[in-house]
Amino acid sequence: MSAQQKATDLGIDLSDQPNGYLNLCIKSGNQLITSGHVSDIKGILGGGLSVEEGYKAARECAEKILRSVRNTHGTLDGLKVVKLLGCVYSAPDFTDQHLVINGASDLFHELYGKDGDGYHARSALGFAALPTGVAVEVEAVFEIV
Repeated sequence: MSAQQKATDLGIDLSDQPNGYLNLCIKSGNQLITSGHVSDIKGILGGGLSVEEGYKAARECAEKILRSVRNTHGTLDGLKVVKLLGCVYSAPDFTDQHLVINGASDLFHELYGKDGDGYHARSALGFAALPTGVAVEVEAVFEIV
């Protein structure tokens, strides 16, 4: 089954997006590079939000990324996930950013395969604050294969 069909079966919103202030996904050569996509979930990991809530926030970011990629590229098929950058609004002693960003990585593994085109490089970093108090922001780079 194709990545596009898997995303549709999971109920991921792939509808058209209006142009905004910034380009949410840009094609450069054979790459698709996304802007940071933020969660609707707000709060501080380790300061009121659990790892499980952060995981959901990261998955939410990945779903938004997929919508932007589909809008730019026309499909989710024929892509390789190259790199993710995950930013986590973290309490000073919170050290499980990697477990939070698994929410995004796991979705890409589900769509593209953990051992195949979904196998990607990743950074998961803690931040003292994120825009508007969101819990997670994720950006991604895809290769058109």
